[in-house]
Amino acid sequence: QVQLVESGGGLVQTGGSLRLSCAASGRTFSSYAMAWFRQAPGKEREFVATISRSGRHTGYADSVKGRFTISRDNARNTVYLQMNVLKPEDTAVYYCAESIVPTEGVPTTLEWYDYWGQGTQVTVSS
Repeated sequence: QVQLVESGGGLVQTGGSLRLSCAASGRTFSSYAMAWFRQAPGKEREFVATISRSGRHTGYADSVKGRFTISRDNARNTVYLQMNVLKPEDTAVYYCAESIVPTEGVPTTLEWYDYWGQGTQVTVSS
């Protein structure tokens, strides 16, 4: 059974930084693309960033490009999201997700992901 456990969320001021981590277990981590999504109150879950199984390819939502960096450590079965220059509109619950099938691609849509963590709250105060 796949398990994804996020950590690293918290309260930060505008302009601050946070680093989220997601530890995976249950499948061969290095075979699957990983992604971060987020969901703010009253809004739909939205794509934030994705990384291919090798880590060579990444993709970002326009709203976070240049501020957030996704990375992975396949030896530690962990994916990270470094978030810099945080804004109040980044406030949301952040979820990591693992792709349905093994892929070197960087899928950005929800239907590509079937395993989700419990989420970690990120709150950016103005």
